[in-house]
Amino acid sequence: MERTGTSRRGFVAGAAAVTGAVATGAVATGALPAAAAPAAGPATGPYSVAVLGGGVAGLTAAHELAERGYRVTVYERRALGGKARSMDVPDSARGGRRPLPAEHGFRFIPGIYHNLPDTMRRIPFPGNANGVWDNLVAPAEMSFARTGLEDLRIPLPWPGHRPAELTLDEIRRALTALLDTVRSIPFHETAYFADRFLVFLTSCDERRNDTWERTPWWEFLRAERMSYDYQRILAVGLTRNIVATKAEEASTRTVATLLEAFAFNALGRGADGPLDRILDLPTNEAWIDPWVTHLKGLGVEFRVGWTVRELDYDAGAGRVAAVVVEDPQGARSRVTADHYISAMPVEHARRTWSAALRAADPQLARCDRLETDWMTGIQFYLTERAPLLAGHANLIDSPWSLTAIQQARHWPSRDFAADYGDGTAVDCLSVDISEWDRPGILYGKTAKQCTRTEVAREVWAQLKAAFNDTGRTVLKDSTLHSWFLDPGVDGLGTPNPTNEDQLLIHPVGTFHNRPQAATRVPNLYLAGDYVAVDIDLATMEGANASARQAVNALLDRTGSAAARCTVQPLFRAPELEGLKRHDRLRYRLGLRNALDVG
Repeated sequence: MERTGTSRRGFVAGAAAVTGAVATGAVATGALPAAAAPAAGPATGPYSVAVLGGGVAGLTAAHELAERGYRVTVYERRALGGKARSMDVPDSARGGRRPLPAEHGFRFIPGIYHNLPDTMRRIPFPGNANGVWDNLVAPAEMSFARTGLEDLRIPLPWPGHRPAELTLDEIRRALTALLDTVRSIPFHETAYFADRFLVFLTSCDERRNDTWERTPWWEFLRAERMSYDYQRILAVGLTRNIVATKAEEASTRTVATLLEAFAFNALGRGADGPLDRILDLPTNEAWIDPWVTHLKGLGVEFRVGWTVRELDYDAGAGRVAAVVVEDPQGARSRVTADHYISAMPVEHARRTWSAALRAADPQLARCDRLETDWMTGIQFYLTERAPLLAGHANLIDSPWSLTAIQQARHWPSRDFAADYGDGTAVDCLSVDISEWDRPGILYGKTAKQCTRTEVAREVWAQLKAAFNDTGRTVLKDSTLHSWFLDPGVDGLGTPNPTNEDQLLIHPVGTFHNRPQAATRVPNLYLAGDYVAVDIDLATMEGANASARQAVNALLDRTGSAAARCTVQPLFRAPELEGLKRHDRLRYRLGLRNALDVG
């Protein structure tokens, strides 16, 4: 259910009148000094909540709580927006322009998302009837870029969607690529893939959560016995490049659930919008900055540069007593609140959980089994706009599993050269590197073994290998203005490279180790893309949905009369429910899915 900003503000006023205001703040306990108590904003309520982490999960939790009258303080170690934020390239601005925009990786907000778009509609943006949601635009196409072959360009139709304009030469190339791809994957293999997909579509939840969760996608597709293009396009191309996990290890449940959602999205079923959507400005301009401004208006306090070190669990009381934080000057203190929402990425959150806290709730200990991997962005700034395509390109033959998009062409309100940098860069080619442990084509080293400069040169070489391979020079060395690699990556080329922004991956069995938003500790809740939600992926949608679940758990425990957050599940086609019920009976009898012939 969509909720307008006007109705939400009316609700907040009513909630504040019902709940009243009870003052709570940070107090000193133990040997560490107390941090300054957050000032009560316009939305005062009966409880204070410390939100630990200012990414999508943390900002969502703060948003939902503030609208319901709770007093919220967000503690963020680095920058609000987390991995979703954009950032400035240092020392790149000249002549009164903005710095060149960079990012951890390009934002992708498909139509299968419902919870995140609902939040975006409730973030005001000047001139937009639907808030920052109106800043979403739909690329007209996508492509599978093949090395040594014509790139397969795929239009993305949608009602009211303007397709990409094609010249006769582009049409010829598109048809050639389609025929090459059809010829390269034998018909019996494509038919087998379709049959396997139907097996999953008609599988009951029990079979998905048990059998298919324990089956690697590579094995489910019988990829080891298939052709190279079947493996690269249908097995690897749909896992490593999209969800940054290896086809040989990825849970079939996770990968196929994603494909199912995208398939229905493409058919217009249960979709919030087109299959592919991106922002029409750099992420902070289009979304994060307006969101933070709105939250401040709701009374949310922010402590940026404050690092959470430990959740101090009082075993006698059975509650979190305080949080040990480190301020921007490095001084440690203890802050208290009535309730705590841990909204940090799992690799950071679990460092703050003591043995006593883990003992209080075994699901916290199971989070140690969750795995993360590297998927990091690099941006190339160009002095000429390259003739690529109006959408995402998936370089399925690149050793480092690259995906890319030209961003400036999707920012219609910005003259890139006039608004950013030194006035000579006209476009930003944003690239995600998904594979960091495979040798490249330029140096024969993995990305982790390369220096930062070598990573940039290797990625540029792989881009040219994919785009400059069929008689056209699409990317020219002479047009390369500069590049920017996510600063969260450090120590490249040394024995101990690090990445502060790893991505949750989904090897078999992951589903059973994902925690619930509500913990057994009565004043602690979890939010983040590792928490169990309907979309079993490391996504902004998962982070948003988990934060809503955490807030609902908090509302239940505090006996709040406020309306609960809506948590929209993935679309389920009603036509398939009967087949799933039939499969449930077969599963309980120990039989295969009726369509599973091996």
